Amino acid sequence: MADQIVGLDPTCATAQPPAADVVVVGGGIMGLSTAWHLASRGVRNIVLLERAELGSGSSAKPLGGVRANFSDPGNIELGRRSLEAFRRFPRQFGVDIGFQQVGYLFLCRSDAEAADLERATGIQNGLGVDSRMVSPQEAAQINPLLDPAALTGASFSPGDGFAAPSAVVAGYAAAAVELGVTVLDRTEVLDVRRGAGAIESVTTQRGTIRTSAVVCCAGAWSARIGAMVGVDLPVTPVRRLIGLTRQRSVPYPRVPFTLDLSTTFYHHNYRNGLLLGISHQQEPGFCREFDHDWLPELNAAAAVCTPQLEHPDLAGGWAGLYENTPDRNALIGEARELPGFFYATGFSGHGFLQGPAVGELVADLYLGRPSFLDAGHFSADRFSGTAPVLHEVNII
Repeated sequence: MADQIVGLDPTCATAQPPAADVVVVGGGIMGLSTAWHLASRGVRNIVLLERAELGSGSSAKPLGGVRANFSDPGNIELGRRSLEAFRRFPRQFGVDIGFQQVGYLFLCRSDAEAADLERATGIQNGLGVDSRMVSPQEAAQINPLLDPAALTGASFSPGDGFAAPSAVVAGYAAAAVELGVTVLDRTEVLDVRRGAGAIESVTTQRGTIRTSAVVCCAGAWSARIGAMVGVDLPVTPVRRLIGLTRQRSVPYPRVPFTLDLSTTFYHHNYRNGLLLGISHQQEPGFCREFDHDWLPELNAAAAVCTPQLEHPDLAGGWAGLYENTPDRNALIGEARELPGFFYATGFSGHGFLQGPAVGELVADLYLGRPSFLDAGHFSADRFSGTAPVLHEVNII
């Protein structure tokens, strides 16, 4: 029988319940953080559905940047609160997530970019984030791979860094199951049914779950879930690739997560090698095949500020999907036209670093209690003209 399919992850259940108070769609960090936060606040009978394996979407990256150095106050607060969660994660969940506070270094190569960074740094400081503007020479001292002659300045936030998404996913999954959440992998949502202005059920290949609440954390696949109930979630899948250099006997110098705002070229340490990436031009779609067609764009960008990283000796890489919205900012909220349908998606590359805080925010939203941030800031209504579109400068 379908409900006897055994998940590959020992965390996952083997049978799908016939009913749930809340169904969470998506088994990446966003869905698992949401499920754990709901359960930790006393919500029971939660079912989480993942179409493939846990953390196999964007959360499958080998390393994920974690930061609070945004320009929009809402993004700053999501990043800052998530950083606090990442710092206490090993103590709270007993899992080593490889969290390294190497810092973030954003590079600017024009007066306009410098002005944007300076404004953003001021907003960050006002919200308690440790960041500062630095000169080209100081930037090159922080990251000796840089050519200071190519820069007009930079901003540095030493408390930011990176962590291992797979470890965070595993930690949230185990903790959620311990609190009674039913986690099902290899379980695809085929339909979400709505009745007279309310959610009625979720159907998978295993059967139907009666429920009055759904949280869509389906990442790049979220538009399809929203369409099942007539909710417009403007999320477009776009392939992104990163490269991993060969491991060296003598490691590269320790450098922060470094990003050139003009080209979006970024790099940071990966064990004794480097991880390199760029927000290269790609057609929308669900392709997640790794290839090397993007290297000419990466090489041209690397040549500008870090010429020694042009033509890197790559040993492999990773291909995954960004879940882009029209303004490259997240969708978080409850559908105005369908109470009981919640969403946390469209993070455009920022989902991992904002996941802990977003799970908390969605749990508070479901419970109708005040939270650390007004979720209306990220409502999907902004694309229907009922709320302002967000503007974020410090995006990758």
